[in-house]
Amino acid sequence: MSAPMEVTLQDPPNDEISLQNGVELQFTNPSPLISEEKVLVSVEVCLKPSSTARIEDVRSAVERMLEKRSLSYNDGPIPVPLDDAFLAENVQRISICDTDEWANNHNVLLFWQVKPVVQVFQLSEEGPCEDVSADGQPSSFNEWVLPAKEFDGMWESLIYESGLKQRLLRYAASALLFTEKGVDPFLVSWNRIVLLHGPPGTGKTSLCKALAQKLSIRFNSRYPQCLLVEVNAHSLFSKWFSESGKLVAKLFQKIQEMVEEENNLVFVLIDEVESLAAARKAALSGAEPSDSIRVVNALLTQIDKLKSSPNVMILTTSNITAAIDIAFVDRADIKAYVGPPTLQARYEILRSCLQELIRTQILLSPQDCRNFILPNYASLKERLKAPDVDEASIPIQLCKQLLETAEACEGMSGRSLRKLPFLAHASLANPFDSDPTKFLCTMIETAKRERSELPD
Repeated sequence: MSAPMEVTLQDPPNDEISLQNGVELQFTNPSPLISEEKVLVSVEVCLKPSSTARIEDVRSAVERMLEKRSLSYNDGPIPVPLDDAFLAENVQRISICDTDEWANNHNVLLFWQVKPVVQVFQLSEEGPCEDVSADGQPSSFNEWVLPAKEFDGMWESLIYESGLKQRLLRYAASALLFTEKGVDPFLVSWNRIVLLHGPPGTGKTSLCKALAQKLSIRFNSRYPQCLLVEVNAHSLFSKWFSESGKLVAKLFQKIQEMVEEENNLVFVLIDEVESLAAARKAALSGAEPSDSIRVVNALLTQIDKLKSSPNVMILTTSNITAAIDIAFVDRADIKAYVGPPTLQARYEILRSCLQELIRTQILLSPQDCRNFILPNYASLKERLKAPDVDEASIPIQLCKQLLETAEACEGMSGRSLRKLPFLAHASLANPFDSDPTKFLCTMIETAKRERSELPD
């Protein structure tokens, strides 16, 4: 994970060079004879629930704000300008996204190469809508209108090895573009199917939901209505022999009706897809193979039918990839392994947890450190290498303690890491003790206890 970068949205003097967080940013006025490809930077603008402003008007206002103001920002929210009455009335927050990716391919980033891409959206507060079955069968799917308030902030909270989330975003952009441009699928093959696999608790389902949420924001100018359909796989197995295949076909018929509206972008989430796409080879050796085979055949047939629609994407997860039918695995464009978090990811997850407890004042900032922000993993490593680092200072001690806590959490899932601060707080003799140093000591002990209780 790259260190956060700061970008100033105002032309400084010619040939001014700034070194920020170890990344060199050079601000020069471009020669009119040189044409360079601009680096696209996502600027997400969330409207207030009460706003009735036109998206085009808000986008134009934000673009003007970015052009005329001198702003320095890291990846994350930037202040809504209070002196702009229109934006102050309508905008809830403005966020800069994915700046950590800029440094990957650019040793020097020229100011005039940056092009902000402003995406304006309003969160839906409707919540999930269940499909009601008339025959007493369990609901076959839940449906959300995206972007949903329920998933707000989920993308940012998920921390994986560098590149996974960006890989998924870029894949989705290419998959939708190829279909929309009419690329011949017999010459270039793609299916708009993602398969995330790995052990339980690594955030696969959350990543699928967060990806759908993020794409609904990125593509809202093309698809003003976005839907997430979460399939209840277990409901598709009927108590009546041979009916399950028909239930799968019935479900996908409803999805097909959603997709027929060209302004809809539909995401179909199938969690634990091995429940529906169980390997037919294994089923043949079982006592009751017929119904399982019918379900797999029906699923593959329906997925192939959706392939002709440009506005649908299928997101799937699995804990046991060996149990999935090879024909389904072969249809997936991306098969990404989501494993237990690395040391860097564990540190970042715990850092965000600790920062939240400091924000809510359950824990207090270190003394003499107003507005204390814990450095990210890359920045901490650089800071600890510095020859003039004061290892006795409270902030450095706290960061080193946090790193020690992350090391003690090896083997724990992301789900367990997010739960760890609560369990640690519940173990405190005095729940009102707000000393972060003592709290981290308790976190280490809690992590060791939790690890000892993990199954072999």
